[in-house]
Amino acid sequence: APQTGQSAPDFTLTDSDGKTHKLSDFSGKVVVLEWLNHGCPFVKKHYDSGNMQKLQKKYTGEGVVWLSIVSSAPGKQGHMSPTETNKAKSEKGSAATAILIDEDGKFGKIYDAKVTPELFIVGKDGKLLYAGAIDDKKSTDPADVSGAKNFVAQALDEVLAGKPVSQPSSTAYGCSVKY
Repeated sequence: APQTGQSAPDFTLTDSDGKTHKLSDFSGKVVVLEWLNHGCPFVKKHYDSGNMQKLQKKYTGEGVVWLSIVSSAPGKQGHMSPTETNKAKSEKGSAATAILIDEDGKFGKIYDAKVTPELFIVGKDGKLLYAGAIDDKKSTDPADVSGAKNFVAQALDEVLAGKPVSQPSSTAYGCSVKY
């Protein structure tokens, strides 16, 4: 698994619109990698409350690239066709830059993504700056979002202010990635 402070592994994945993305294409930008499965109650907590979309809108508006990654295998919870993915993106109001399809789980496994949602932040220099949970409330209750300490927002605010990330990792919680 990649360690914070070290180079984030590069990848090439196709998004739900058929466009190919390489992590290295975003050199010089801050990138968020969000492992996604809309069937997971922990993901639903953050999307049904509008929390994830609010983060996506705020930070993409500040120049951050937000890549949601679906590593669910065909026939497993969370797997969707590109058309279904785009429909869910629209219905949920996702403001992700792109939703990447990782059907064989190759890149999820390289990042050692274990749960959804699990988030990683890559700095402008390609180094991994944060890995872990979105926040400190390990529940499926949308009401818990408002009282949670949001680790991702804290890390992004620090990175964008030119400061080191004060908490570079946390233990991610959620549903297992359905490889």
